[in-house]
Amino acid sequence: MKHLLIATYFIGLGLFAQQQVFDTQQSKGKLYEYAQFTNVGDSIFSINNILEKQNLQYQPLTTDYHSLGFTTSNYWVRFNIKNSSNQPKSFYLETGRPITDVANLYQINGSTIHTFKSGDKIPINDKQIKHRATIFKLNLPPNEVQEVYIHLSSDGETINLPLNLYSETEFLLLNYKQQLFLGLFYGLLFLATIIYLFFYTSLKKNTFLYYGLYVLSIGLMQAALDGLLHEYIFTQGGYINDRLVLITALFSNFFLLKYSKCFLDVNTHLKGFKKAYNIAYAFIGICFILLFINKKTLEIAYPLSNLNGLFSLVLILATSFTMRFKRIKIDPFFSFGIFFLVIGLLGFVMNNLSLLPNNFFTLNSAKFGSGFEVIFLSLSMTNLIRNLRLEKETSQEEALNKSQEISALKTYFMSNMSHELRTPINAIMGIAESELTNLENNTDRKPYEIIKNASLSLLSNVNDILDFEKIEKNELQLEPSEFSPSIKINQISNNWKAEALNKGLDYIFEMDPEIPSHVIADEKRFIQIINKVLSNAVKFTKTGSIYFKVTCLKQPNNLCRFSLQISDTGVGIKAEAKKSIFDSFSQMKLNHKRQFGGIGLGLTIAKKIIELFNGQITIESEENRGTDVFIDLPLKTIAKERILDLPKTNKPPLHILVVEDNKLNQMVMRKILSSEPNFTFAIAHNGHEALETLKKDIYDLVLMDLQMPIMDGYEATEIIRKGGIGNAVINIPIIAVTADALPETKARALQLGMNDYLTKPIDKDLLINKIYNNYYAKNSKTLKIA
Repeated sequence: MKHLLIATYFIGLGLFAQQQVFDTQQSKGKLYEYAQFTNVGDSIFSINNILEKQNLQYQPLTTDYHSLGFTTSNYWVRFNIKNSSNQPKSFYLETGRPITDVANLYQINGSTIHTFKSGDKIPINDKQIKHRATIFKLNLPPNEVQEVYIHLSSDGETINLPLNLYSETEFLLLNYKQQLFLGLFYGLLFLATIIYLFFYTSLKKNTFLYYGLYVLSIGLMQAALDGLLHEYIFTQGGYINDRLVLITALFSNFFLLKYSKCFLDVNTHLKGFKKAYNIAYAFIGICFILLFINKKTLEIAYPLSNLNGLFSLVLILATSFTMRFKRIKIDPFFSFGIFFLVIGLLGFVMNNLSLLPNNFFTLNSAKFGSGFEVIFLSLSMTNLIRNLRLEKETSQEEALNKSQEISALKTYFMSNMSHELRTPINAIMGIAESELTNLENNTDRKPYEIIKNASLSLLSNVNDILDFEKIEKNELQLEPSEFSPSIKINQISNNWKAEALNKGLDYIFEMDPEIPSHVIADEKRFIQIINKVLSNAVKFTKTGSIYFKVTCLKQPNNLCRFSLQISDTGVGIKAEAKKSIFDSFSQMKLNHKRQFGGIGLGLTIAKKIIELFNGQITIESEENRGTDVFIDLPLKTIAKERILDLPKTNKPPLHILVVEDNKLNQMVMRKILSSEPNFTFAIAHNGHEALETLKKDIYDLVLMDLQMPIMDGYEATEIIRKGGIGNAVINIPIIAVTADALPETKARALQLGMNDYLTKPIDKDLLINKIYNNYYAKNSKTLKIA
């Protein structure tokens, strides 16, 4: 029998060998183009059974996210993969959806079959790769062809057959991008949930309760679909985990109906619709019961729940249109929110029903729809709060107390958001900068340039949000320093000139030769003002030209009035919109349909910064004729003293202690510090380890992260400055290196005795200059590095 099985297997192998082989080094196209799948129905076959059966009809995969719809059948996928190099290679294979019940991979090497498990029916620790998604690691020997089979099955949920192959570096970058996307999405839902549950406890209005619970259930449903609940909460799989997607989906459906009915006051305005809502509630109850009867009813519950979701959306739309027909006022933000929800969930449900193809947008349509829906519904809830305040003057004091609580929560959230976003951005930009330094071929450089520019764009948006938070709290302050304005203006102009030329625009730059060589002002904010206005000029101009002119008029008391003119031939501004052009989120009011991007805070922030400079900004614009922006900034000039720039060979050797817990940030610091030949360094993973390291070796300077496990940077610095590990290091220069950009964090760090402060993502030149300047500040009061 054993010999018969082996013979049968090799006959099958010979038949399968006629299929194309995906060569990881040479093959063009994607892996799915080399793969086939078969449906074996309810039959539970082992890999040996599959190898024995010669009558199975395999079909080619037609797309890279081949959808099989709602099904309880067992599917097998097969392909041949070859490593044609002389070295062993490892790849990560992503297949199935995170909520696929069973996903087993069989890798055949000669007569040996290696079995690897995944899927959300098994404990997370039993997976080959302990990851929320269905991921396998393929180890490929050199110059060999491996035969791979994958078994997939579900309890009635949609099954997809993606085959995405990544190198280890690609997989790492993919995970960090996903973390950024998911972090922003779930952070938004979490903040909205907390805020509106707080409002419910204050105002006791059910609309806030239902909305808060709806947003919470949306977050839980998406977390179930993304495999996050299985990875972090229901780690053992099991009965409840198998039904989590439907449970959370039904709850979100229920609370959406309750919220809409309450917000629109259906009981008062449209009593005839009450019966339709009650039918929808009853149908949700029936679907919920079907989850727990048997496997067959569970299978039926999947399509029924999706259809009920569509019915609920149609019911809410019908309610809205009927109220508008009867001239009953509806908050416009509510309509926008429901519109985005309908579009997002319609794409999601139709994708589950195999009516739409699988791609990034359809697979994430529910996230996009829910995200925009939460934003607009939150704005509608803000209007509701305003109306309640006007109607109930006696509740103002209590509402104010709750608003202060929310403000404190928002400040805490903003601080964490700054840290959690800047940390992965620092790692991504560090990797991109490193690759751009090493690569010379433009084709190879282009992906990393895209990553770098996207990271800078995201960082700019994060900084705008943080600046807007400071403006709202009247905490935005200038930090004057000495710099050369002509150098900075030329650098900024060259950057935007390249952007303008890429769009096919003409770019003209003129600068007064009498510009003073050095001024004392906030360099960062000076650059930010010009970038904001030039960014708008390029963004809102499709054809024509950009004109940038800088002049300077000397005034008494060593002042020089910088006059900047930035003109474009873009879309211009309507007359009625000019009055609100400096208002926050003003772009939403201009009806550009999001075609120009951005978050609508640029001019708001620029105007506030200009006012802090005691300057002025005026805008002249005509619709479809372009815009002229005039900025006046009085800056104090200085006579530049010579700053000693030592040759590299004369720079002293420095031994540096890096205190950083994040592995990728450690990698970035290694690359930066290794670029200086006179630097040596060691790495400590937390504050406690740093103190022990300082006791054993002599260091010239410490780069200290702030948020770390076991002991953070604040506590470690306080112990050092109080002599807790001896007087020898009590005055050692300490530079805070953190992802937290809030001013109160910087103030706390400097108050504890840190010498300087640097935010992530790390600017290499700025870090090296700060290291030298702080070292010489301790050892020499006069010498600085330019």
